[in-house]
Amino acid sequence: MKLCTIVPGILLGLLPPLLSYPLMKGRPNDTGTNLFSDPDPAYNPPGMPDRCTDGGFDAITLDDKGVMHYFRGGFVWMGYQGPTQRINETWPGLTGPIDAAFRNHNEKNPLEHQRIYLFKGAQVWSYYEGKLVTGFPRLISEAFPGIPDKPDAAVECHRGECRTDSAIFFKGDTVYIYRHDEKPAVQQRRWAGLGTCTAAARWKERYYCFNGINFTQFNPVTGQVLSPWPLDSRDYFIRCPGRGHAHGVRQNATLMSIMDRCSNRSFEAFSSDDNSRTYAFRGGVYFRLDSRKDGWHPWRLSTNWVNLYGVVDAAFAYKNRMYFIQGSQVTSYTSDELFIPVAGYPKAIQEEWELPTVTAVDAAFTCPHSSNLYLIRGNKLTLVDLNTRKCSGEDQTIIHAELDAAMCNSEGLYLFYGPSFYHYKNVEELLSSKVAPSPGSIASHFLDC
Repeated sequence: MKLCTIVPGILLGLLPPLLSYPLMKGRPNDTGTNLFSDPDPAYNPPGMPDRCTDGGFDAITLDDKGVMHYFRGGFVWMGYQGPTQRINETWPGLTGPIDAAFRNHNEKNPLEHQRIYLFKGAQVWSYYEGKLVTGFPRLISEAFPGIPDKPDAAVECHRGECRTDSAIFFKGDTVYIYRHDEKPAVQQRRWAGLGTCTAAARWKERYYCFNGINFTQFNPVTGQVLSPWPLDSRDYFIRCPGRGHAHGVRQNATLMSIMDRCSNRSFEAFSSDDNSRTYAFRGGVYFRLDSRKDGWHPWRLSTNWVNLYGVVDAAFAYKNRMYFIQGSQVTSYTSDELFIPVAGYPKAIQEEWELPTVTAVDAAFTCPHSSNLYLIRGNKLTLVDLNTRKCSGEDQTIIHAELDAAMCNSEGLYLFYGPSFYHYKNVEELLSSKVAPSPGSIASHFLDC
């Protein structure tokens, strides 16, 4: 019997949008709980410079382990709350001050990928896993032809966020876009609206220009300023006594558990898009699962997908689009360099896929290189052909009576319930299984808890 029906369910209440917290990561295994703890009065050794003064930073970059470094004069601070250290204690063979820094992104060339570049005067140093790379320091004119000596700031730009893997250098009022695999390798721009950048950094696909202690977010392709006004780094990027804006959140245990990835609170949706970005959704925020070397952090949905708020019941990708199901409605965004809302959405599930009786789902997923969309409600699996946008075949029964989410990627099919996940090789294995596989921990397997 051809069913293709899903019983309506109770809609979950929508949480108000949460504040977006930039970098709070202090160490690779950070659980995020330091978002809400009080500053340690011993975090800055006596007699050493204080990161919390008005002086700002000469350069900022993530290292190859995902820990942010802040440079000023001959000193460096690691992470959200690390103590003051001398640069040559962390970066052998180099003394400060430095002019600029960035972590290179070049997956096509493993010998350059994840290397850290530190610029000082006419020279550049390169490090990998804490060691100076053979052949460095080198002249900037040799390592990065066309880039001027003593740049003010530098930041990497990933393919998909820029046209190709690039490095952006700032010098005075001129911006130099460096693409090593193109000729000419350097293109110059003037982003007058952005102003002077004394340091720059990329974090979680967002780009920040620092001018002294203040920063603004900008578009790395156009230079457009995305912040309504400059913000103070001491409230977002570094821990300083008496500062920060998480104090109201710390009083709300529910919000704390939502934003703490290791709380074992269940997720409502998981998805992997066409650009290999993987997301986990919970209570109006999301976590990026594929960017561990950028650290872990919750973001409100609308920081990535404009006008998307509240609980996401299911999410999936198809043909360079991301789809979100919330209650009885579907919303769609293109997933090129930026997520852009697709005109005509949101739509009712019934209208989008010609499923007249479907008003809610527990989970949904697509698999790579397939036009099959699978909708799950209870223990029923419904197949929709996304090319025809119609139900295909009969509903089938699976052994899981309850699920929170589902995701299919190159590693197989994952079904999520509570703090656990179940892994199958593919849909066929799921449909043929009489006994569920041993459950795994979402927190440890996906979230490094």
